[in-house]
Amino acid sequence: MYRRFGGPENVQVEQVLPPSLGADDVLIRVRASTVSAADHRARSREVPRGLGLLAAFGIGVVRPKRRVLGMDVAGVVEAVGEDVTRFEPGDEVIAMLGAAFGGHAEYAKVRQDGAIARKPRNMTSEDAVTLVFGGLTARGFLAQVELVPGATVLVNGASGAVGSAAVQLAKHAGAHVTGICSGGNRELVTSLGADRVIDHTTDDVTSSADTYDVIVDCVGNAPFERVGHLLNPGGALLLVIADLPAILRAPLRSRRTGKLVTATVGKPTAEDLAFLVDLAEAGHYRAVRDRTFDLDEIAAAHRFVDGGRKRGNVVLRIAAHHPDRAGAGCRPGTVPVVAE
Repeated sequence: MYRRFGGPENVQVEQVLPPSLGADDVLIRVRASTVSAADHRARSREVPRGLGLLAAFGIGVVRPKRRVLGMDVAGVVEAVGEDVTRFEPGDEVIAMLGAAFGGHAEYAKVRQDGAIARKPRNMTSEDAVTLVFGGLTARGFLAQVELVPGATVLVNGASGAVGSAAVQLAKHAGAHVTGICSGGNRELVTSLGADRVIDHTTDDVTSSADTYDVIVDCVGNAPFERVGHLLNPGGALLLVIADLPAILRAPLRSRRTGKLVTATVGKPTAEDLAFLVDLAEAGHYRAVRDRTFDLDEIAAAHRFVDGGRKRGNVVLRIAAHHPDRAGAGCRPGTVPVVAE
């Protein structure tokens, strides 16, 4: 939990009351979550230019609205509401909690009609959870364009959680993929399917004569003003990270140029998550995990993410509840430690 905005030291492990289980809710005993860029932004309130006021409404003005971070989970269904028909206790699942957060806890809940699906059978929970935040974000953006075989796609920030997912999804669709990352991540990005890798520390993609059908900016330093000339007619610029001016100009840019410019990801669905699970089970989507931290190392996990050099995902492993831990006095079948 964190009770004030600021550095990683503000995040601590605490005991909280269990959530009430609604008729349509699925209660998940969490095995793993990720510490994402969204968690960093919510905790630190470091957001792109112009989005401070909007962020305050979402995450809090003076203190956090939602004190337990974590937008994604992998775990086992512990209990279900009386109207739930899609899942039952014992099912292994992955789920996107989104702006409700709550994944950095031993228990979390999600509605049965939310973005929840059964875990890939060929992945551990620690690997499976990496499909959720990055995979759903990449799919949400790429679903807005028609990726025909042979289409050219440039992924800026190809070694991050969203970028590594975008490379794999674009390649699976048959695109010719170019990834931008540091030289040290070249091998990783190539192994994910990139046909070409550009080292941003030595090469400036904007001075190249190459053009692309789709550009995915996962870094926030490739606005239309900088890379618009690299787009083919009818191409698309997908702004995974953008400041307020870029967001406000996007619809106007699209109308004036005939090239899609968007910073909208859309709402993730269970169908989107099931699509990623199918890809993973078929061997077409790979988990990219940089480091794994235990829950009691949560501050160190945030500190590592703050460094801005993570490759793929930073996973948070949630240890199973043991009887000798606090909360052992709960009645059998009750939930001792959860996120509100």
